[in-house]
Amino acid sequence: MLVRRVPFPVEVHVRYEGDDDPDKCTARKLARFDLAELHRSARATPSGVVLNPHAERALSPADRRDDSDASGSDTDDSATADADSDDTDRTERLIALDCSWETAREEQFAIRGRHRALPFLVAANPVNYGTPFQLTTVEALAGACCILDEREHAERLLAKFRWGHTFLEVNDEPLRRYADCEDSSEIVAVQEEYLAAE
Repeated sequence: MLVRRVPFPVEVHVRYEGDDDPDKCTARKLARFDLAELHRSARATPSGVVLNPHAERALSPADRRDDSDASGSDTDDSATADADSDDTDRTERLIALDCSWETAREEQFAIRGRHRALPFLVAANPVNYGTPFQLTTVEALAGACCILDEREHAERLLAKFRWGHTFLEVNDEPLRRYADCEDSSEIVAVQEEYLAAE
C-alpha cells in the first residue's frame, strides 16, 4: 500500500558562481522572486542535500528528511559531507551550484552536505533542449523536488519561466517513476532503462 508522504517546506539555496550570462541565469531569476537564496561562497552556503553530478549516489525519495531520519539509510560518508550537521537540517534544504557546464568540475562542488546526483532527465530550456543531464539550475531543483514528492514546489519554481512547464511534460514519466522508488538503487535501475533506450 502506497502511503503519501507528508509535505514539508523546501528551502532552495544556490552556490552562485556568476560565470553565466546574467540574462539567462535561472538562479538569479529565482532569487528575484524570493524562490531561492544565492550564496557567493561555499562557506556561506548552508548544509543540505547538494545536487552534484559527480556524486556517487543518486537522489532518491529516501533522502527526504522524514524518511532518512527514520531509517538512517542512504547517508553520505564523503569528505564533503558535514559531520557536524543536525539530522533535522538536511532534506528541507536543496543546494545547487549555479555555474557554466564548461566549468562544472568536481572541485567546484566542495559544499557541505549530502551529495546526490540527479538521475536521467532531459533539458527543456532553450539552450540545451532535448539534451540529457544538461539541466539549468531551476530544472535541477525542480527535478529534485519531484523526486522528493514535492511536485507542487517544482511547479512554483518553473512557473517563472516560459518553458518551465515543458520540463515537467517531457520528463513526466521518469519523474513519476523516480518518485515511486524506495532508494538510490531503485532510481539507478529505472535510469538504466532510459539510458539503454538512448
